[in-house]
Amino acid sequence: MAQMNISIPETLKGWAESRVAEGRYSSTSDYVRDLIRRDEERETAKAREIARLRAAWDEGLASGPAVDAPDDWADRVIARGEARRRGGPDAA
Repeated sequence: MAQMNISIPETLKGWAESRVAEGRYSSTSDYVRDLIRRDEERETAKAREIARLRAAWDEGLASGPAVDAPDDWADRVIARGEARRRGGPDAA
């Protein structure tokens, strides 16, 4: 395994040592490895989400121009939602 020496403030050193003292990690090295692993996982997940959003954006652009909705579209959607909430005839 490769070695790396790092310098951190005394407060962070104390925090890492407290994690070990609590029994959460067997050593400060294990704690730092876990932090790096979690950061890598988080960044990988973020990159996947960005790629997914870009693909959705591209799909939207490729679908052509937007179609204008009727002026009363929002009012009709709201009315349907309210009717559904009340269990009225337009609830379907």
